[in-house]
Amino acid sequence: MLDSVDAAIVRELQNDARISNKDLASKVNLAPSTCLERVRSLKARGVLRGFHADVDLGSLGRPLLAFIAVRIRPHTREVVDPFIAYTLKLPETVALSHVAGPDDFLVQVAVRDAAHLQRLLLDGFTSRREVAHLQTHLIFSHVHKWATEPYGPYGLE
Repeated sequence: MLDSVDAAIVRELQNDARISNKDLASKVNLAPSTCLERVRSLKARGVLRGFHADVDLGSLGRPLLAFIAVRIRPHTREVVDPFIAYTLKLPETVALSHVAGPDDFLVQVAVRDAAHLQRLLLDGFTSRREVAHLQTHLIFSHVHKWATEPYGPYGLE
């Protein structure tokens, strides 16, 4: 659980992770030294896991986004763990989610074009013995919600 001050710090950092400690302290009504200790505590507790740059994938030469729904067999720890490691090493992988339902994974990829996506599907996924089924969903647009309110007394109920 976060207290109201921690919740305010998290909210402000989600809106602008590059805010100076002095400005952050002012926004959450703390002394800068206290604010810095609060941020350090949030990092140590795993609430704040990192600060990242939002990069336009098209600017990196990968404008085509897709979700690949993957079903693997057998769905065992001995198969799942290596599949996750393999998928995360692919340069096209943006995100991977292990999910419940008819599919086991949703893999978000960013590629140059449709031919690149086809090669990735054929060479990167269907060539793997454990992959039983793939379904590809092209992403026409993607909007990421950066700020998430905590649940509890100082967030959403």
